[in-house]
Amino acid sequence: MKGKESATSNDSTKSATTTRRRLLKGTLGTAVTAAAVPRLSGVAAAHFPVEITVDVQPENAENFIDLSEHDTITVAVEQSEFVNSDGDSETFDPTERAVRYRFGSRLALEDGEGARPVEDGEIREPDDDAEDSQASLVLTFPVDEMGFDGGEETAWLYWERDESGNHGYAGFDSVRVYRGQPASRSLIEQLQRLLSGETASSSD
Repeated sequence: MKGKESATSNDSTKSATTTRRRLLKGTLGTAVTAAAVPRLSGVAAAHFPVEITVDVQPENAENFIDLSEHDTITVAVEQSEFVNSDGDSETFDPTERAVRYRFGSRLALEDGEGARPVEDGEIREPDDDAEDSQASLVLTFPVDEMGFDGGEETAWLYWERDESGNHGYAGFDSVRVYRGQPASRSLIEQLQRLLSGETASSSD
């Protein structure tokens, strides 16, 4: 009997240990996944769910924003389709919506601030050879009102449903925000100068 009781006790201990490990693993996996995706605070997520497709600096693949050099930057708002909070399919077409946007850092937008577009924007038609593409709205925003300090990697856009500015949709895009010359570019230019000096010395 004692042998059976001991075996049962060991099995229970192993089962409890395995269960704890699974719980810990699941908790850690959830935390890692959550940390990898930009998230709004609870209030902002409820009032401005992420449904808008945004392209910061559409002509610039690096999406960099130089706080010292750029007075304005452009942001393209593209058509998107999603299921809204009522469970209905909705299409967000920026060319048909009121121009009520704010752009900048997440904290600035959550505080009711951020840059407003300079004008109503420009409707940009898709290329003739582009398949299933829709017209987008390209807006221009003043950099000094965006709430960036330098070092940010995500820029946010809010569209306000009405003039109260309390509800609407949000979108974001990855960016490189810096003040002055970024370290990577500075290093490349230093290497280029060194190589140019070596070339000049060898020619002499």
